[in-house]
Amino acid sequence: MVDLESEVPPLPPRYRFRDLLLGDQGWQNDDRVQVEFYMNENTFKERLKLFFIKNQRSSLRIRLFNFSLKLLSCLLYIIRVLLENPSQGNEWSHIFWVNRSLPLWGLQVSVALISLFETILLGYLSYKGNIWEQILRIPFILEIINAVPFIISIFWPSLRNLFVPVFLNCWLAKHALENMINDLHRAIQRTQSAMFNQVLILISTLLCLIFTCICGIQHLERIGKKLNLFDSLYFCIVTFSTVGFGDVTPETWSSKLFVVAMICVALVVLPIQFEQLAYLWMERQKSGGNYSRHRAQTEKHVVLCVSSLKIDLLMDFLNEFYAHPRLQDYYVVILCPTEMDVQVRRVLQIPMWSQRVIYLQGSALKDQDLLRAKMDDAEACFILSSRCEVDRTSSDHQTILRAWAVKDFAPNCPLYVQILKPENKFHIKFADHVVCEEEFKYAMLALNCICPATSTLITLLVHTSRGQEGQQSPEQWQKMYGRCSGNEVYHIVLEESTFFAEYEGKSFTYASFHAHKKFGVCLIGVRREDNKNILLNPGPRYIMNATDICFYINITKEENSAFKNQDQQRRSNVPRSFYHGPSRLPVHSIIASMGTVAIDLQDTSCRSTSGPTLSLPTEGSKEIRRPSIAPVLEVADTSSIQTCDLLSDQSEDETTADEEISSNLEYAKGYPPYSPYIGSSPTFCHLLHEKVPFCCLRLDKSCQHNYYEDAKAYGFKNKLIIVAAETAGNGLYNFIVPLRAYYRPKKELNPIVLLLDNPLDDLLRCGVTFAANMVVVDKESTMSAEEDYMADAKTIVNVQTLFRLFSSLSIITELTHPANMRFMQFRAKDCYSLALSKLEKKEREKGSNLAFMFRLPFAAGRVFSISMLDTLLYQSFVKDYMISITRLLLGLDTTPGSGFLCSMKITEDDLWIRTYARLYQKLCSSTGDVPIGIYRTESQKLATSESQISISVEEWEDTKDSKEQSHHRSNHRNSTSSDQSDHPLLRRKSMQWARRLSRKGPKHSGKTAEKITQQRLNLYRRSERQELAELVKNRMKHLGLSTVGYDEMNDHQSTLSYILINPSPDTRLELNDVVYLIRPDPLAYLPNSEPSRKNSICNAVAQDSREETQL
Repeated sequence: MVDLESEVPPLPPRYRFRDLLLGDQGWQNDDRVQVEFYMNENTFKERLKLFFIKNQRSSLRIRLFNFSLKLLSCLLYIIRVLLENPSQGNEWSHIFWVNRSLPLWGLQVSVALISLFETILLGYLSYKGNIWEQILRIPFILEIINAVPFIISIFWPSLRNLFVPVFLNCWLAKHALENMINDLHRAIQRTQSAMFNQVLILISTLLCLIFTCICGIQHLERIGKKLNLFDSLYFCIVTFSTVGFGDVTPETWSSKLFVVAMICVALVVLPIQFEQLAYLWMERQKSGGNYSRHRAQTEKHVVLCVSSLKIDLLMDFLNEFYAHPRLQDYYVVILCPTEMDVQVRRVLQIPMWSQRVIYLQGSALKDQDLLRAKMDDAEACFILSSRCEVDRTSSDHQTILRAWAVKDFAPNCPLYVQILKPENKFHIKFADHVVCEEEFKYAMLALNCICPATSTLITLLVHTSRGQEGQQSPEQWQKMYGRCSGNEVYHIVLEESTFFAEYEGKSFTYASFHAHKKFGVCLIGVRREDNKNILLNPGPRYIMNATDICFYINITKEENSAFKNQDQQRRSNVPRSFYHGPSRLPVHSIIASMGTVAIDLQDTSCRSTSGPTLSLPTEGSKEIRRPSIAPVLEVADTSSIQTCDLLSDQSEDETTADEEISSNLEYAKGYPPYSPYIGSSPTFCHLLHEKVPFCCLRLDKSCQHNYYEDAKAYGFKNKLIIVAAETAGNGLYNFIVPLRAYYRPKKELNPIVLLLDNPLDDLLRCGVTFAANMVVVDKESTMSAEEDYMADAKTIVNVQTLFRLFSSLSIITELTHPANMRFMQFRAKDCYSLALSKLEKKEREKGSNLAFMFRLPFAAGRVFSISMLDTLLYQSFVKDYMISITRLLLGLDTTPGSGFLCSMKITEDDLWIRTYARLYQKLCSSTGDVPIGIYRTESQKLATSESQISISVEEWEDTKDSKEQSHHRSNHRNSTSSDQSDHPLLRRKSMQWARRLSRKGPKHSGKTAEKITQQRLNLYRRSERQELAELVKNRMKHLGLSTVGYDEMNDHQSTLSYILINPSPDTRLELNDVVYLIRPDPLAYLPNSEPSRKNSICNAVAQDSREETQL
C-alpha cells in the first residue's frame, strides 16, 4: 500500500497549529516565493495620484479646498480696494501701483504660495508626456499671473505694492466648482441632471463676467472718475442689460477699451451657454426628468411601462384609473423608451393631467431609469404589450424582460402585466395579475356563438360608467341600454352589508333573489374568508356565512348608496308617475351622480289582490295553464331542486335508444389529454373516444378514410361555426373548449371549421351558406400598416364583402382599434347610422368612456376590440377579483363548485312569467340559476325614404303588379348602401350592355325579338342584391354544390339588438329575449345514490380515456 503521507505535501506553516505555537521556523526552508501584486501603485507618485485624483472623496476635499482658496483671494482683493484711499492725480502710476497693507500682503502671499504649489503638483501628477500642453492651459496661465508676482515680492520688497489682477481668480474658482461637482457625483454614486450642471455653469459664468468687469472698470478709473465698487456694479448691470442710462460712463481710453473687450467676450460666451441650456431644456422635455425621492415617499404613485405610448392607450388608462374616487390623489409615472409624440404632449399639457401625470423617457431594463421612476416606492407597476406589432411573440419577449427587470429591481412592487400569446404566460407567473389577450379574445368569440353578445356584456361590466349615457336620446332603447350599462361588479362582506346581512344562514339563491327584489342588486358570487377561490352561483345548497365576501352587480357600490323606503316616498311630495309603466327601472338605475346612488327599497309586505301578483291563468284556460312559480326556499330542499348530473346529457332524454347508443359510442366526457401551452386550466368537456387521423382534418380534401370535399357532404346535423384566422395558434384552444364544454348537450354541439384563407370558393366549400356563425379574427400581418388605424382595413373590407354576399350570415369580428367599429356594416346614406354617429360624438364630448356603445354592431355583439379589455387590467388595481370573475364567466378557469355562464331564450310558452322579477324567482326556485341580464332584439322602425324603395319597370307598366310588389317590399327593409343610393331602374352597366346587344345584334324574328325584350326587362329589374346572389349561386353550381338553403334576402338589418345588464325587477319580458344565466356547477350536486347504467358507462370511459381521447 502506498504511503499517503509521503504523497500529500504538508500544509503551509500558517495552517498548522504546531507552527502557530513554535513560529515560522520552517518557512525559511520553503522554496516557494511570495508575490506581491500592483507594485506600481506603491510608488510615491501613484500614491499622490490616488489621493489627489483617483480617490473620489479625497479628490472632492482637495477641489473644495482649492475653491475656497480662490474665493478667499477674491475677497482679499475686495478688502484691499475698500481700504485704499483714492489718490489725487491722473498719473499712470496709479494703474501699476496700489496701497497694500503688510498683513493683507502676508495673507495674499500665503494664498499664492499654496495655490501655486497645488497647481504645480496637480500638473506633475497629470503629466502625460507633453509639457507644453500643461503649461499652455488657461487655468495654469492665470495661476502664474496671480501667484508669481506675490512670491517675487518676498525676495524684492519694493514690489509689494505692485498691482496684481487677483480678481481673475474668480475664473479659477469657476473651474474648481465644475471639477468639484463632477467629483461629488462620483463620490455619492448619483448622477445629477445635466440641466442642473448647465444652469450652474451659466450662472457662474455670468457672475465671473460681472465681477471681472466691476473690478477692471474700478481699477482703470483710478486715473479718471475714481469710481467705487458700487458705481462700477451699477455701470456693469446697466450696460449688460442693454439699458444704458448714461449717467455713469468711463472716461479713460483704457477703461473704454476694457468695456469693449468685456462686451465682446459676453457676446461670445453667453450665447453659447444659453444655446446649450436651451438644448438641454428641450432634451429634458423629451426625456421627462426625474420623480423626486421626497415625492415618492410622501405621495402615492403608479408606474406605467409601455414600449410606445399612443393617445388612445393613454386616455383609456387615465380615464379608467382616475374614475375611482380613492385614486384621485395618485400620480401616474409613464416610463417609455420612445420620445413623446405631439398628441400625447398636447394632452399632458392639460391642467387636469399635467399635475398628475409625469412622462419619463427611459427603459425599464435600466436600473437608472427605474430609479428615476422610483419603482421601489411605487404602489403598482403596469406593463403593457405593444399589440400593434407584426411579430407579437417578439412583443411578448420585450414584456417578459420588462417584468423580470422590475421584479429584480423592486421585488415588493405589485405587477400588473398584459401578455399577448398564451404560451408566454408561464414566464411571468410571479406577477400579481396577468391578462393574456388571446385567451380572453378566443374565449369571448366562442361564447358569442353560444350566448349572443357576450363580448359586449363583458366589456360593459369591466368599464367604469355612471349609466348616464344616452339619457338625452329620444330613443327608449338607448335610454334603457345606457342606463343599464352603468352596472359593475362590486364586493362587500356579508355582515357589513345592508344588502345581504339579513340573509346570513340562508341559501345563496334565496339571498340573490330577495336582494334583487328588494334592492335591485344582483348577487352573483361569494368567497369564503379562508378560501381564495371565488364561487359564481354556488347554488341553493350553499349557506351564507357572516364572513363571506359577496360579489354583486349594481350601479354603484353599497358604500356610496343612500337608502329610502317606499313608505317615505309615499309621504313625500315627489311625483311617482315617471316610474309607472311595464318597463320602469328602480330609482337606483335612474339617480346616479358623483358615485352616490339613492336606492328604492321594494316593499316586501303583503299586497292587495289589485296589485301585481304571481297569478295563474283562469280555470277557463286549463289547456294553456302554466305551472305556478314556487317560492325560493331559505334552505334548499333536495326534492325541490332539479339536479343536473354531470356525466349525463340533458338532451339524451329526448333521443331514441339507437341515437343514445351511437352518441355514447362517439363521445365521452373528460379532460383534454394534451395541453397546448403551460398554464392552461383543465376543463371538463366532450371528447372523442378515438383520435382522428390528421388527414381527416382537411375538410376540402378527401383521404383514404372519407371521400368528402365540402361541408355539405358531411351531413352535419347542427350548423357550422367557421373561424377565419391567419394561423392556427395555441389560442384556438380557448375557442374550442367552451364550445365543447361538458354542460353543453351533445345534440347542440356545433361543428367547428378553421378557415386559414377565405377566398369565395373556400368559403362556399366550408359551408358558409348554412353556418350558424362566422368568427373573423384580427390578423397579425395587417399590423404592418404605416398608419395605426389602418391595421383593421383588410379585416373591415373582407367582412363587408361577406356581409354583402351572405346577408343572413351572423358574422362576429374582432378589430384592433375600437374607433374602427363604426365601419362595420357601413351604410353611407343610412339616416339611422348618421344619427347614431352624432350621438356617439355627443357622448364623447361629455367625457363618456363608452361613447362607442350605441353603434349597432357593438350593441348586438357582432364586433368587439380586445383593446377594450385593457380596462380589466386597470380595474384590477382597485378590484383585485375582476380578472378571476371574468375568467370564470368566460370559462377560462374552472373552480369546483363555481357556476358557468349560459343563456336561455324566451319563447311564447314563457311569456306567462311576464316580468324579470318573476323569471328570477322561477329560475332560483327551480334550477338554481341566477339571471344577470337580457339580450333583447327589436324591430328597427325607420321612416322609409324614397331612395330606400326599390322601383321596377313593372311598376310603371302595370299598376296591379306595382301594388303587389309594394306590399311585398313593406315587409323587408333594404340595407345595403347601394340599394339606398342606386336606382334599380337605372343600372348603368346593365343598361349599357343591353343597349349594346340591341344595337350590334342582327334583325330577328318576332319570337326572338320578344325574347330579347324579356331579357332586357329582366336586366332592368335586377338589383345589386340579386346580382350578388346570382354570382354566389353560379359559383356554387360551378363547384358542384347545392344551392338549396341559400337565402340571399334574409338579413339582420331590420332589427337592432342590445343588452340590459341587471334590469329592473319590473322589466317586462318580450318574445325572443335571451336571458344570461349563471348556472350552478352540476358536478357539485351529483346524487349519492347508485348511478344509472348510462352514468357508470360514462364514468368508466372518462377514467380510461384520459390519455387516449382527443378533442
